[in-house]
Amino acid sequence: MAKETFEFQAETKQLLDLMVHSIYTNHEIFLRELISNASDAIDKLHYQSLTNSDLLEGDTEFEIHLTPDETAHTLTISDNGLGMNKDELMQNLGTIAKSGTKAFLEKLKEAQDSENSTDKDLIGQFGVGFYSAFMVADTVTVVTRKAGEKQAYKWESAGDGQYTLEECEKPKHGTSIILHLGKDFYGSDSEENYTDKMTLQSLVKKYSDYIRYPITMEFTTKEKPKDKDGKVIEDAPEEEHTETRTLNSMQPLWTRNKSDIKPEEYKEFFQHQFYEWDEPMEIFHTRVEGAVDYTALLFIPGSAPFNLYYSDYEPGIQLFSRHVFIMDKCKDLLPDYLRFVKGLVDSPDLSLNISRELLQKSRELQLIGRNLEKNILKTLARNLEKNREKYEKFWAEYGKSLKIGVYSGMMTGENNVDKLKDLLLFMSSKDGKLCTLKEYVSRMKDGQKKIYYATGKDKEAIEALPQMEMLRDRDIEVLCMTDPVDEFAVEAIREYDGKQFHSISRGDLDLEDDAFKEEKKKNEDLAKNNEGLLKDMKDSLNGQVVDVRLSNRLKTGAVCLVADAAGPSLAMEQAFAAADNPMMKARRILEINPQHPLFAKLQTVHETGKDTPEFKDYCKMLYDQALLLEGIMPDDPAAFANKVAEMMAK
Repeated sequence: MAKETFEFQAETKQLLDLMVHSIYTNHEIFLRELISNASDAIDKLHYQSLTNSDLLEGDTEFEIHLTPDETAHTLTISDNGLGMNKDELMQNLGTIAKSGTKAFLEKLKEAQDSENSTDKDLIGQFGVGFYSAFMVADTVTVVTRKAGEKQAYKWESAGDGQYTLEECEKPKHGTSIILHLGKDFYGSDSEENYTDKMTLQSLVKKYSDYIRYPITMEFTTKEKPKDKDGKVIEDAPEEEHTETRTLNSMQPLWTRNKSDIKPEEYKEFFQHQFYEWDEPMEIFHTRVEGAVDYTALLFIPGSAPFNLYYSDYEPGIQLFSRHVFIMDKCKDLLPDYLRFVKGLVDSPDLSLNISRELLQKSRELQLIGRNLEKNILKTLARNLEKNREKYEKFWAEYGKSLKIGVYSGMMTGENNVDKLKDLLLFMSSKDGKLCTLKEYVSRMKDGQKKIYYATGKDKEAIEALPQMEMLRDRDIEVLCMTDPVDEFAVEAIREYDGKQFHSISRGDLDLEDDAFKEEKKKNEDLAKNNEGLLKDMKDSLNGQVVDVRLSNRLKTGAVCLVADAAGPSLAMEQAFAAADNPMMKARRILEINPQHPLFAKLQTVHETGKDTPEFKDYCKMLYDQALLLEGIMPDDPAAFANKVAEMMAK
């Protein structure tokens, strides 16, 4: 058969331009595609040989071989798979062309849009993945012989609208693809040198490490010869030695049975694959067959990265399809509150776009994600119940993520409250230990209807709050919330087991015992008699507070600052300010203890007149004192210090 020239039946230039410039975003993808095609061809031969062993022609060692040639500027990818005959060459390599631009694009859109399409992975067709070669090659040559047939064929095209086809000789079945590389893709001066063996080795490791067949390449080394005793002959010239190395691992760890994997193998894989130093805190290795088939190998690292909550941290799970690397960080698989989880998912059922570079959001992906999320949360809940020490170690590293998840669910429309509320831990005022909401409620005193909590920089600061005295005297447990996100989380939860959350520094304290109710009634009557004083104090503070009232929550303390129940708390205000959102202001209320000797002094000073400097000084100092008790710096610390010194000197 003489060489024949065939015109592509459609606008191949346009299609190639689409493949090279629009669909693929990085050139190195071509090697992954051609290796995957080679692996598929070997798979086909392997399956057919199960019923017809003659197809193997005595060649049972399957492999994919790379041959870079720096001099000729070529890269050859060879396999001993099924191969193709003339008709299959024309059909497979003409898939795009014979379909036409319009038909192909319609087919692509159908595959991408249809949830039930059986042709979702168009790139897996030889004719599509093959064309990625033209991203790096000016000319592509294909030499192939189908197993069981004698005649081999040579296909060649420069991607210019036509190709040639001729008979040739090939001793073994299989396919060799020779890429005649473009000038930007060979030589030491090029940014992407695909004749460089180390570059090729690195790309195989990155994309095709878990292809099930060995990917091989020859390496030449120079070394001095050795004598009969094995000693190097120093004055002898170096000799060249050529060896064939396997570049890929072949069998992924996650495809093995869990019972066959040693703990140190998991550790080594985790450290190697994800560049971690610590041992993983938790390992999740699951294999699921059903509506979606997938294998997942996930890890919770031993310690949180320093930038876990910064914008430069990139969460995400690695994705593989049939052991072929697809994506490094898929953010759509797990919810953001599990951003600390590292690992991979391998599934043959993921819907991929034509280049495999971007994963389409699909039902399959969502189903896998939901299953993984449930599995992780179930394991955490089991640890909380069965291994408290282990869970508290997890909480110390990643508890903030769960609390953020509770709150952020309000913003995203996800109901994370029910998923996460029983996993939250807060420090107890009673023993300084962490407790769950369930544990707190189980310890509530008879008649207690609310879950009381307080905010502060640490437990010591909370214990020093004057509002704590009354609760401490009544032996009422208070949850100490020392993380800015804590209060946001409980605001999202709102209640637990029918018990509402109540800040001791927000709104009315609303204790249920008779002594409190009696004291409250007494203060209400006293407030009526001091209506003018309280109003003048509010006016003197000139908009810094929305109200001044007599306190029913203070015992020995003179003053405290609380927030109105209708707005953000003081802690929330500080959190918003730290996030450069100063618009969210708490409605501040100054509370005065009528039982404190200072109140009597205040009454005396007020009698001299509301506009006197002394009365104004008292009002301002009491307010600044209340700020300090909440851990908030006064507007003018120097003025406050000077005024304290002045009054002490009297």
